[in-house]
Amino acid sequence: MYVTIGYIIIGLGLLLMIIGLIGLFKFNNFYSRILISSIIDSASFITIIIGIIFIKGFTFFSLKILLVLLLMMFLNPLATHTIVRGAYTSGFRIGDDS
Repeated sequence: MYVTIGYIIIGLGLLLMIIGLIGLFKFNNFYSRILISSIIDSASFITIIIGIIFIKGFTFFSLKILLVLLLMMFLNPLATHTIVRGAYTSGFRIGDDS
C-alpha cells in the first residue's frame, strides 16, 4: 500500500514540475523566472523525495534521504539568493531583456 502511495506522490511531483515549466515560459524577465524556477525545484524535489521514502519504507536509507531533503531545503534558497544577488550587483536590472 505504501508503494502505491509513493508512486502517486512521485507522480504529483512530476506533475508539479511539468506545470511549473509550462508556467515558467509565461514570464519574460530574469527575476520572475528565477523565482518560479526556485519554487518549482523545491516543491517537486520535496514531493519526489517523500514519495521515495514511502516506496523504500522507513529504514536507515530513508533517514539518509531525509537528510538530503533537509540539506536541499536549506541550500536551494541560499543558491537562488546568491545567483539573484550576483545578477543585481553586476547591474542587471528588472527592465533589461533576458
